[in-house]
Amino acid sequence: MEKEDSLGLVQIYTGNGKGKTTAALGLAVRAAGHNLKIAIIQFMKMWDYGEVKSLRRLGIDLFRYGTSGFVDSKNPSPIDLEQADKALSKAEELIEKGDYDILILDEVNVALDFKLIPLKRVIDLLDKKPDNLELVLTGRNCPQELIERAHLVSVIDEIKHPFQKGIEARKGIEF
Repeated sequence: MEKEDSLGLVQIYTGNGKGKTTAALGLAVRAAGHNLKIAIIQFMKMWDYGEVKSLRRLGIDLFRYGTSGFVDSKNPSPIDLEQADKALSKAEELIEKGDYDILILDEVNVALDFKLIPLKRVIDLLDKKPDNLELVLTGRNCPQELIERAHLVSVIDEIKHPFQKGIEARKGIEF
């Protein structure tokens, strides 16, 4: 039986509801309180999100890749493909170095869904993951192949969302 406090699991937060990144960030905040070393790689997120400032204050390393525009899921631009490749390369580099206790790949599932990165590279990443690294993958439309390899999978469903009533994203709440 594994020790209760050992790291090294693969967690996935997926689904169509709001809160996947928020769940992963909550885990990072909790881990920072126990002096764990955390890195977050954000795929396709370059806007002025509130968490960017907060994470730096907590000593959590954040690496962001993407553009300030939206990615066309049917026809991604060369820059979108390049940025996603850089994000995944950074993840491979950090896993190889082994300096972190927790690595969060924020929106990696969306990058896969949009065909910005190949699934095989992400599977290879999981295969190369050190035994003591907690790896967290977020984003909707998680491939079944990753779900099968994970230890924890949470699906966040949308029941209601303020956007349905015309309420735009709010600073400090959605971004």
